[in-house]
Amino acid sequence: MARDPESATVEVDLPADFDEFWAETLRLTDEVPPDPELVSVPRMSTPAVDVFELRYTSYDQMRIAAWLTMPAGHPPGTAFPAVLHVPGYISEPSVLKSWSERGYVTVGLAPRGKLRSNGRFNPGYPGLLTHNMVDRFTYGYRGFYADVVRAVDVLATLPGVDPDRVGIWGSSQGGGLGIVAAALRPEVVRCVAAGAPYLCGIMASPGWTHSYPYEEINEYLRVHPEHERLLTETASYFDGLNFAPKVRAPIFVYLGMEDDVCPPETGFAVYRLLESEKELHTYPRCGHDSGLRWVIPLVEKFVDSHLHPEGVGA
Repeated sequence: MARDPESATVEVDLPADFDEFWAETLRLTDEVPPDPELVSVPRMSTPAVDVFELRYTSYDQMRIAAWLTMPAGHPPGTAFPAVLHVPGYISEPSVLKSWSERGYVTVGLAPRGKLRSNGRFNPGYPGLLTHNMVDRFTYGYRGFYADVVRAVDVLATLPGVDPDRVGIWGSSQGGGLGIVAAALRPEVVRCVAAGAPYLCGIMASPGWTHSYPYEEINEYLRVHPEHERLLTETASYFDGLNFAPKVRAPIFVYLGMEDDVCPPETGFAVYRLLESEKELHTYPRCGHDSGLRWVIPLVEKFVDSHLHPEGVGA
């Protein structure tokens, strides 16, 4: 039977203590001084863009790495709009020099488990999605989500950043985590561009795809079928569908209609639950790239309209 992604039903239970769980997670994170450190990387810099390695401390005292780019040669006191970019599941953080050439400070984040942030936590890829998934308190993504929220906080306080003009952009894991961070930091995040959002419909997705990362759940349950209830319970605390109604920032969502990694059914489902100003772009015959060739200029235009309305170079 032909699939109808736009009208497919994706249901996720909302735990009664969902808000309390995340309030406690953020409280534990806030107890840890972030101690941000910026180190210049001249070999990666250009006459137009300064590149730095950024490190900060996150949940459970984990030291997290990122790349930071900034327009070069700006007068003291200049405050730029800023964009946080979260990588995909198997990707490493980007160095977004092209965005800094357009007048942005950017952070390409390496949450725990990524290179340079995997000294104490390294479940591997595959491995992260099901790491300690039987318990929401020790699930690997708990700290991972906290790393992204703390990155928003750190970015907003860095010299040269306008704290009233902070946005998030990413695809796949980056798209899903953009929704999460916007929901948990609505007072900071001003806009989100989310492509092929992962971690939405977490337990439904393995029924539509046998691609990784969701295949990790299928593989785990083939060995431990008795743990399905525990995995389903844990996933409900981390599912983007439960974060979506809490997003207040304008959001731009884009989907590939033949995505075999993050099923478009889940993209439509999370979009329906978003209550903020929103727009959706879909690309027929496109897979997990979600129309990347065509959509990037639209993403830039969307982010510019909310963070950089005076125009590039202003």
